Amino acid sequence: MKKQRIVALFFILVWMLTLTPDAFAKDDFNVEARAALLLDVGSGEVLYEKNAHEHNYPASITKVMTALLTLEAVRDGRLSLDQEITASESAFEGLAADGSTANIKPGEVMSVENLLNCLLIVSANEAANILAEAVAGDVPSFVAQMNQRAGELGCNDTHFANPSGLHNGEHYTSAWDILTFTGEALKYDTFREIIARKAYDVPATNVSKSRALHTTNYLISNWRTRGYVYEYATGGKTGSTPEAGYCLVATAEKGTRGLISVVLGAERETLEDKTVLTKSFSETIRLFDHGFDDFKSMELVDTGEYIQEVPVELSSETNYIVIHPAEGIRRMVPAELEREMLERDIELFSESVDAPIAEGDVLGRMSISYEGVDYGTVDLVALNDVSASWLLTKEREVKEFLSQTWVKVAGAVAALLAIGLVALRVAAGSRPKRYAKKKAGYNYNGYRGRKRR
Repeated sequence: MKKQRIVALFFILVWMLTLTPDAFAKDDFNVEARAALLLDVGSGEVLYEKNAHEHNYPASITKVMTALLTLEAVRDGRLSLDQEITASESAFEGLAADGSTANIKPGEVMSVENLLNCLLIVSANEAANILAEAVAGDVPSFVAQMNQRAGELGCNDTHFANPSGLHNGEHYTSAWDILTFTGEALKYDTFREIIARKAYDVPATNVSKSRALHTTNYLISNWRTRGYVYEYATGGKTGSTPEAGYCLVATAEKGTRGLISVVLGAERETLEDKTVLTKSFSETIRLFDHGFDDFKSMELVDTGEYIQEVPVELSSETNYIVIHPAEGIRRMVPAELEREMLERDIELFSESVDAPIAEGDVLGRMSISYEGVDYGTVDLVALNDVSASWLLTKEREVKEFLSQTWVKVAGAVAALLAIGLVALRVAAGSRPKRYAKKKAGYNYNGYRGRKRR
């Protein structure tokens, strides 16, 4: 159950994906299928992608959506797992005679839980239609609900035409969308438990003795064929039609690591020794090995790490402040990568910072990368508070006031006026005296003595 809980947690995290798909894939690694996707559980990071948004036929992987809508009906109280459903004649209409079946008969009564086991373990097409009618009243109404739910989940590359996955030109999805609706289904304990079962005994019904179901997922059981059991596989859902090829969505866990993969449109090949190789399973194993062996989780940035000192002005208590990451960064990286090999690009918002400074103030940012792969960006924040000096602050204010253009112009004008006034005074004081002061009793108006009579 611990492993299943880890898988469920992953699908909460995976919707937060921000990485460019295929960012880490080895140049020489290629999955032999039309489309493929590999994600890491703990981080929700894409480790490999090939045509993840391309339209492909999903075949019986469709039944994951059928199971999801059924479990949501149970959650909402419209059905219950122990509720018994009678298979109608209409539920068998349009089914291929050679399609996957649990040999359910019209008129047979079976619980919702047992129908889910038939649906997911042996991929029974009739079980899909029986459940569809139980949930929505009829198959067309259920298909409409499937498409509505796909839209709600953001599955923009999906259109369903039936609950089983039988081929229809208008029935398609993508590896990414399969991951999305499988993630919703994995939130339910019942779904996780069923897809992890190698076998299951359906109790006797009103028309049948008990029957044994054996999974179609070769990764967890060799009952149907040998050579594919994968030690770390925890479940999945298969699908195949001539048009879709061989398809598989699967989960695996190794230690504390978990992976999920989607493979669509793989082929079946006959080898030289006459062994038949079903590549949906063999390529899934390659994907899982790639994820477990070629990647590791590494803490790239630690919040307790001191990045550098930034000069501080207007403070009398210190002349620098230490900055550190606001949050840590943990990512999946190539197994050979060591922390000292990472490239750090530090951007400070200014060469120095003025006090006052509060602990946690954002003073810059740092980006982490390696050989062109961007692993994320984190804010760089002040380690502690720094108070401002009143005297230094006022000194700065005076200097800034005096440095203003209008103040400089006004000062220059005032200086010029002062100089002008001084010059005028100097000029006035240096002029020669044109008239002397008259003395009392004398008249100098041309007097030369007394005239003769």
